[in-house]
Parts: sequence; C-alpha cells; structure tokens
Amino acid sequence: MSDVRRLIVRAPNWLGDAVMALPAIAAVRAAHRDATLIVAARPSIAPLFEEATSAAQDEILRVDKARETAQLCGAHADAVLLLPNSFGSAWVARRAGIAERWGFAGAGRSALLTRVAARPRGRFHQVEYYLALVRGLGYDAVSDVPRVEPSAGSRARAETLLEQAGVSAGERLIAFAPGAAYGRAKRWPPDRVAQVAAAVVAHGYVPVLLGAVADRETGRAIESSLPPGTRIVNLIGRTTLPHLVGVLARSAACVSNDSGAMHVAAALGVPLTAIFGPTDERVTSPAGPGRRDVLLQDVFCRPCMLRECPIDHRCMKRITAESVTRSVGGLVNW
Repeated sequence: MSDVRRLIVRAPNWLGDAVMALPAIAAVRAAHRDATLIVAARPSIAPLFEEATSAAQDEILRVDKARETAQLCGAHADAVLLLPNSFGSAWVARRAGIAERWGFAGAGRSALLTRVAARPRGRFHQVEYYLALVRGLGYDAVSDVPRVEPSAGSRARAETLLEQAGVSAGERLIAFAPGAAYGRAKRWPPDRVAQVAAAVVAHGYVPVLLGAVADRETGRAIESSLPPGTRIVNLIGRTTLPHLVGVLARSAACVSNDSGAMHVAAALGVPLTAIFGPTDERVTSPAGPGRRDVLLQDVFCRPCMLRECPIDHRCMKRITAESVTRSVGGLVNW
C-alpha cells in the first residue's frame, strides 16, 4: 500500500455512520501521510469533512448517484477504500477503473475487490466495525472515539442564524434534535419534548430545535404542545450541516433521538442526553469526548430496528419527560 499516491475513501451515506467512521479514516490518514487523501461523500455528508476532524483529508469529492462513476474516474486515484458495505459501491468503483479496490467481503461483491477484509462476527459498535475493516486491510488502528472541532465558518454561520432568530450572544442554549431520518419509531413523542423544553426555559436556558425539512411537522407538534408564552427557537429546516455543527457547539447540552445530529453532538463533546427506542444502543450509542447519558426502557420488543412501531411504541413512551429533564439538569448542573 506504500506506493499509493492518490487514495479515495468513500464515506458512508448516513451522517451518523460518517461520524462513527472518523477514527478508521484517521488510521488510514496516518498510514498514508505522503499520499493525497480524497474523501468522496454525498453532498449532504461532505460538509462534515470541512470541519476539523482527525480525518485530515486533502480533497473532498462530492459525489451524486447519477455521476459517481465518472466522478471517481476523474479523481485519478490509485486506490479506493469503500466504507459502504454494498455491492453497488464496489460496482461503481470497478466501473470507474480504479486499480485497487478495498473493502469488506460479502454482499456478493468480493470478486469486484482487489483486497478484502473479513466482516467481524457478532455485535460491534459501529466505530469498532469501521476500525475492524481497516485493521483487516493491514492498518494499525487503535480504538478511539470520533472527534470534531467546528470551523470558524460554521461558528459564524451559526451565530448569524441565531441572531436572526432573536438569540443574543450571551444566552445559554440547549439544543433539541427531535427528528430521525430512519423513521418515526425512533422519535420520542413531541409532547414529551415540549415538557423538557419548558423545564429548560424555567432554568434560564433557551431551547433550540434543530433538524431537516422533513422534521418540520415534529417541530410544529412540539411548539403546539408548549404552555402558552413559552419561548422556543425553531430552526428546523433552516440548519445546513455547518449550521448544525455551529449551533451544537454553541449549546450547553443537547437532547436527541438516535440520529445523525446525536453523533455530531457527541463528536463535538457537547453534553448529551440520547434517547433510544427501537435501535440498538450497543451498536450506535453516541461516542465522543464529552459527557453523555443514554436513556432507554428495557421492554421485550426492543431493539426491533423497525421504522414504524406495529404496537404501542412502548420503548419510547415509557421514557418520561422527568427522566430526560433530570439527565439534562445533571449534565449542565442546574
């Protein structure tokens, strides 16, 4: 691998997975200090690598599904490391004519790869899953947690957005990420979020809602559940990834479902209350340098990994607003 001069690392397609892959990418970076490291990522994920991370890439290639083959070909790379474990990612790399193609075996794609690592058996945290890949390819990769430092640009964008929303520089924020792209089963009920937001206000903090356009309905439900006159700043649908990074870094704490925002907050070292329902905290719990609480209920049906709950959503509904409020209070010491 020492003769590789231009190496593409194809990032995962989900924000949380991309964050959890940072220690593995850092190990690859350390082994190829003299090579040009190119992170190829979907446009929605690529801004993560513009922040200060241990990945320390030289170039960022924004790839889209329709043009990815041509884009990878145009990068003139000697090798590509495929973090997505799909047949399609290997097929695209092969069609792009990249001589060295590395990744996990399986998914019917081993014949498309020139160097393979055996997939680990059993249940692994996703951070260790990606580290197992690079170790299987011969890299010396120590266990670590994802770390992100916001760029000056992200901080400035966040301050501008907050100012436009009526937040002054000295106000203390607590961020809420009430959505989840995976499906509604991962979302804690909006009325519970509203109860915690009201408690946050009572303790002198400003609750700030963060999320994508698809989370707007959840944001409206939270606002409608608040006691009359309760202040809340709703930035759902207005936060690009750099905005998200900047606002989270500005916050005293964060309350989040199992989502990409949760993993970003953890990597930033923001004190975090993470609410888990249908997903498996042993695999995707937040990993980072800061304090964090993982709240869940031990019900018979979890982790089911379903996008929609077929029964009564007990895994989420049994997590009380009081328990989340206590967690936040413990994190910020109110």
